[in-house]
Amino acid sequence: MGGLETTIWYILGFLAMPVIFLTGFFLFSYTSIFILNLFGKNAE
Repeated sequence: MGGLETTIWYILGFLAMPVIFLTGFFLFSYTSIFILNLFGKNAE
């Protein structure tokens, strides 16, 4: 049980960092595109 639990925590630890970075990147790109579309139409 101890080895399996350690393996699961290692996998979760290694998966957490890319998921956090990718989620932040997609949220940032989505909000940036939304803001650019919002102000781009008013600029024209």
